[in-house]
Amino acid sequence: MRRGSWKIRIFIGLAIVAFAFIQKCNNKEENPYTGRTQTINMSAEQEIAIGLQSAPEMAQQHGGLYPDERLQAFVDNVGAKLVNNSIARETPYQYDFHLLADDQTINAFALPGGQCFITYALFSQLTEAQLAGVLGHEIGHVIGRHSAERIAESSFWQTVTMGATVGADMGGLVGNIGQNTLLTNGRGDELESDELGVLFMIQSGYDPYEMIRVMEILKAAGGPNRVPEFQSTHPDPENRIQKIKEAIEKYQGER
Repeated sequence: MRRGSWKIRIFIGLAIVAFAFIQKCNNKEENPYTGRTQTINMSAEQEIAIGLQSAPEMAQQHGGLYPDERLQAFVDNVGAKLVNNSIARETPYQYDFHLLADDQTINAFALPGGQCFITYALFSQLTEAQLAGVLGHEIGHVIGRHSAERIAESSFWQTVTMGATVGADMGGLVGNIGQNTLLTNGRGDELESDELGVLFMIQSGYDPYEMIRVMEILKAAGGPNRVPEFQSTHPDPENRIQKIKEAIEKYQGER
């Protein structure tokens, strides 16, 4: 009886894992703006809704919005320039750019659907062109649908982990593999966003080499011993500079 029960568990576990893989295959689609095939399980409208719903909480975590309408308008104008001169204007997303009051944390990030944020701590160190590089990078995350892809990948690994747990008590091992996969993909997202940011800068009339200066500012922010907030979600700036140089040569050569 115990042996039969064990076989049933294995069968159910394998069925759950097979379902996860079938579902993942069915959720494959080509991103019309980057040409990359991704696993996505939500619509652009759902991405927008998630971003709008999450934006107030994200702002609150960073001390709210910076209380200077003039500086916020400056950020808005740079963001709008990037959107209006790039493929971003053809997307269904609603781009909003938020200057956060946090003057201690060097960071910038984007939510699904077009909500982009930059802390005052980072903003205060940037020229207009460098700000364009940061915002262009965040727009790249939105267009690349990176958050939606991470959500779909996370859902896939949760299902696989459940199947492994039911079938062979291997959920912990599989879960760790899934987490490592998500981290690796995340680094690829950053490099793709860097490349898109370079393209948007060139299309908007900004000097793309200022993106390299942004990397130098981010690296300096870490200091010899302190790891800044952005490095919890971004690869080391030094590792990104060479790829940025390659993107500049690529897109400037096309003009």
